[in-house]
Amino acid sequence: MRAFDTQCIHEHACIRCSLLRPEPAQRHRLIEIRDNLVARIIEAEREGWLGEIEGLQVSLAGAEGKIAQLDTEDARRSMTVDLGIPVFRAGDQ
Repeated sequence: MRAFDTQCIHEHACIRCSLLRPEPAQRHRLIEIRDNLVARIIEAEREGWLGEIEGLQVSLAGAEGKIAQLDTEDARRSMTVDLGIPVFRAGDQ
């Protein structure tokens, strides 16, 4: 039985998992993972490990997606929304 009875075979620990919600403080770790995956793809291409390349590319897309998700959330948090100042007219009280 998987953790929390989920469909995720990665147990919430894989960057491929759509259920993983990374902590903003761990963005640097996602960058390291992404860079490592790029290096591993280059190595797999050089060595002719065609079976590895596809899996690594899926993981790379997941890492890039998680980084983009964090960037989007950060941009949204830093936005200010002008709600205006309420105007009361005579008789509205």
